[in-house]
Amino acid sequence: MSQSASAEAVVREYYDALRDGDPLAPYFADDERTVKFGISESLFGGSEIAAALEEQTETTDEWTVESTNLVVDERDGFATVADEVTMAWTKTTTGERYRFDSRWSATLVERDSADDSSASDWRFVSMHVSAPREL
Repeated sequence: MSQSASAEAVVREYYDALRDGDPLAPYFADDERTVKFGISESLFGGSEIAAALEEQTETTDEWTVESTNLVVDERDGFATVADEVTMAWTKTTTGERYRFDSRWSATLVERDSADDSSASDWRFVSMHVSAPREL
């Protein structure tokens, strides 16, 4: 994750990491109050999120992530995110392909970097990914 990046740049880096199969946990605050709601999951706390993301990375492949309407409102120390994302992946254990036209909303907070007091970076403290229900 690059230092001193804008919140929007960090969101785009997260999408790239998802596509590339890179670790995703570093994008989330390691805090018991951090939450992530996915299409079929509700995760509470940084360690639960990290474990679920590690399992996701190990059991999925061939990700596509197509952002079509990214809106980021960066304020003093926090940012809100909304996006419409077409995403697809292959479950490596079954070979089954999944595809969703999803909606994303998230909040990021700016954290001082432990490596350089003049640099900062952004971490998700909440993320909600949903897909329209098929009727």
